[in-house]
Order: sequence, then C-alpha cells, then structure tokens
Amino acid sequence: MICHNGGPDGATTFHDNPLSNTLPTSMEVPFFVPDVSEEEIASVVETLRSGWLTTGPKVRQFEDLFADYVGARHAVAVNSATAALHLGLEAAGVRRDDEVIVPTMTFTATAEVAVYLGARPVLVDCLDDTLNIDPDAVAAAVTDRTKAIVPVHYGGQPCRMDELQAIASEHKLAVIEDAAHALPASYRGQRIGTLSAVTCFSFYANKTITTGEGGMATTEDEALAERMRTMRLHGLSKGAWNRFAAQGAWYYEILEAGYKYNLTDIAAAIGIGQLARCDDFRRQRYRVVQRYDQGLAGLAEVRTPVSREGDESAWHLYVIRLETDRLTIDRNAFIEELTARGIKTSVHYTPLHMHPYYARTYGYKPDDFPVAAAAYEQIISLPIFPTMSDQQVDYVVDCVRSIAEEHRA
Repeated sequence: MICHNGGPDGATTFHDNPLSNTLPTSMEVPFFVPDVSEEEIASVVETLRSGWLTTGPKVRQFEDLFADYVGARHAVAVNSATAALHLGLEAAGVRRDDEVIVPTMTFTATAEVAVYLGARPVLVDCLDDTLNIDPDAVAAAVTDRTKAIVPVHYGGQPCRMDELQAIASEHKLAVIEDAAHALPASYRGQRIGTLSAVTCFSFYANKTITTGEGGMATTEDEALAERMRTMRLHGLSKGAWNRFAAQGAWYYEILEAGYKYNLTDIAAAIGIGQLARCDDFRRQRYRVVQRYDQGLAGLAEVRTPVSREGDESAWHLYVIRLETDRLTIDRNAFIEELTARGIKTSVHYTPLHMHPYYARTYGYKPDDFPVAAAAYEQIISLPIFPTMSDQQVDYVVDCVRSIAEEHRA
C-alpha cells in the first residue's frame, strides 16, 4: 500500500500497488524528534548571560503564561510531572496508609508518588476503546481508606471526567489528574488543566512541549497552590525563592520538610517559547494522525485509536492495536519487523500490575486486569512528532500494511 499526493483537488489518495517510486524502499523514521527553535536557543543563551540560572523571573513568567493558556488560576512549575503528582497528592492530604486509585495502564510515576507518601496505589483496569481508566472499576475500588483518584489521559485522550468527578464528589475524594500526555486537550469544551483539584503536566523531551526535564501543576485552589509552592523548595517560607534578588532578604524559615522540585530559569526559557507554539505543534500532530487514519483505514489486522465525540485529544501518542488473532506473528515480532525497516516504535505501557515491584509488593497477578493485559499484547505506539514529514508517515503506513498482509492468518 502506497500513500501519495495527486488525487482530485490535491487530496491524499491511496492505492494497493507494490512499492513504487513514490517512497524509498527503506528510510529511518525516529519515534520522536523534539522541535527546539532558534528563538528558544537564543532565550536560553540570554538567560545564561543574565546571571540568573535557577528559579527566578523566567519561571514566574512561564507559570503566568501557562496558567493563562490552560485557563487556570494558578500554575506551579516543577522539575518533572512526577514531582507535580507528588506535590498534588501531598497538598490534597494523602498520607500514610491512605489509598490512591490509579489505572494499571500507565507509567510507574503515576503510582509511585503514592508510595512516596506511604499510601497504597490501588490499581484498576482500563476501558477497551481509549485505554483510559474505567470509571466503573474506580467506583468498585473505593474503600473507607481511599483519599484520591489519579486519572491518566492516555495518549492525550481525555478521560470520562464527569463520571470520575461524580465518584469523587460522592466519596469526598480528591482528583489529581495525570495530564502528562494531555497538553493541549479539552473535555467537553473545557481545557484540561481546570477540571480537578490539581492537574499535572509533563515537559519531558518527548512530550507535546518540552523544557528538557520539567513539569507543571495547575489548580483553581489558592491554598493548594501555596502548599505546592512551599513544598517544591524544601518547605521554605513564602518568597524565599527571590532572596538573592535585589529586593530579597537573607532570612527564611523552614515551614515543612519539603522537596527539591523547583524548575530552573534555563528550562523555563525553553518552555516559554515552546508554549507559544503549542497549538501549532498540536495541529502538526493532528495532520500526522489524519494521514495515519486514512492510510490504515480498512486494514482488518489493525485498530486505529479512537477519540470520543465532544472531546479534543492532544494526540501525544498514536497507538495502534493489532488484531493478533488475524496474524501469524505476535506484537513483539511485528515491532521487530518495523525496526528492521528503520521505524522506531514504543509500547505504552506494560501495565503496572505486570511489573515485578507491583506484583511482589501488592500481590497483583497478570490476569487481575484483563482489559489492560489483553491490550498490552496488541499495542504499538507509532512515530508521531510535529516535524514528521508526509513521506515518513506514508512510509510507516506502507510498512504496517505490508507486514500485516505478509503475516495475514
């Protein structure tokens, strides 16, 4: 299957001919390439020359711009989304022996932050369509020890927040969203970042915007924001961040045993420029999504990702699911075939309950969460990034189709 331009009105068309001159027989397609502009590089250089490298005016500017962008009252910049999740749970009152409900289909950071606080992460299954957390499974997992729910917007697709908020309201639970994949995403017209007690974003190198390493917590609650600001920097008293500025004072107090989670001005200098391009990045990823959807349409061996009507995904990931009963090879062999053709892929994720730590510590078994376990054997994250060319997308499509056709059961 080759995808090429040249249909009516310049539209993309597809046909079933073997490889032609439209695409090379092989090419290297990375899984992700960060897009850092010359302006962002210049901003970093300017910051280096300013003499203020750690948390300072650039961080404050980044926080203000980010809060305005998502529509939140407060934004607290930190050095990772993991830090944001930890601070969010701590500020919401999660303590030792509490329980925090977490999807098994996520990266370990979502659950391990509960462990940091001495709480127990209670894993639940996911929905079969979006692989987001299953609200019914959440409702069934609530006990008198449950303190919080941590939904993960898998791949950038918003969770069913109305249902989750209703459960939280009924049981007086905090909702701390893991939105590492979800900038910018919207749920029923409302931007992710404004729906819950705290929402946590990631600026890791492969996220929708990057600061290299970094994260942000947003909230509408001033008390939560102040608690997170205090705890992100050793529990220092308010205003201690600027004690080395001209208007600052040497004196500070330790109010709590806090953490070292502050973001640097160097990182914020990148983030300010990245945030200005966030909408354009999303449009470019959606261009890739549409081309993938068109190119893989009608291929019985592959399910493409879905998006719920009324929601807007950030499209951080493009995750296909193999109909393995229609193939003579499994998911791992399919990935090996793609790798041999120069295409880098990933798997998001091995469900947490299948990892040694969670199985050993909490007694989880592989079949405890059948939807996630079944999906794990089928999912492949294809390359998607803003600067991905149409030719690269078409090559990936062609390879997926040819592998599926060669190994059709």
